[in-house]
Amino acid sequence: MEEKYIDMIEPTPIFNSKRCNIIAKILEYSLTYSIYFITIFSFYLYDFFIAFLTLGLSFIVIGIIKSKLKILSIPIKQLEYLYSDEEIARWYLSKNLCFR
Repeated sequence: MEEKYIDMIEPTPIFNSKRCNIIAKILEYSLTYSIYFITIFSFYLYDFFIAFLTLGLSFIVIGIIKSKLKILSIPIKQLEYLYSDEEIARWYLSKNLCFR
């Protein structure tokens, strides 16, 4: 009889330094809310039609950025799981900035 084992997943990193926590929050908020700030700014500068097109384009661009950050930082065995913006930011910072 063949037994299937579930691989243990690594938990999302927790930072001890205040600097890493602040950078993680900034990255999380920029991934989450930059779409809306860009859209409001384009509505202020131009009109509703351009703001609507900017909203669609910014959803695509920020989605590509999120997927690139996820692929670069999260372990390969865990890529099929869903991660929030906070978890993606924490994984990325743990691999590239805070836990070298």
